[in-house]
Amino acid sequence: MASSEPVVKVETNPAVPTEAVKANVENKVEVKASDIALTPKQQQVLDIVIANAEGINPKGIGLEAGQEESKAASWATGALKKLLTENLVQKEQLSGNKVIYKAL
Repeated sequence: MASSEPVVKVETNPAVPTEAVKANVENKVEVKASDIALTPKQQQVLDIVIANAEGINPKGIGLEAGQEESKAASWATGALKKLLTENLVQKEQLSGNKVIYKAL
C-alpha cells in the first residue's frame, strides 16, 4: 500500500568531505626500510632481494648469504615473512610451487 504522506527529499552530507579523503590518500606516507627495526639477518635478506631486481627465490637468497644448499631456503623463510608483513618485499607465485620475491 502506498503511504498518503508526502515524500520529502533530504540532501545528505557525507561524514567526511570527499576533498579530505582525496587529500588523505594523496598524502599517504611511504614506509622506508630504515624506519622499521630489522634484525641483521632480515637486513641481509632485504639487501639480497633489492640486489636482484628481477626477483629471487628463497633458496637463491640463502645461497647468496653463504648458507648450505640443503638449508638455504629454510634459512631465508623467516626473514622473508617479516619483510612481507612490513611491505618491504612482494611475493610472486610462479608456475607450480615456485615463488620469487621482489623488492617494493
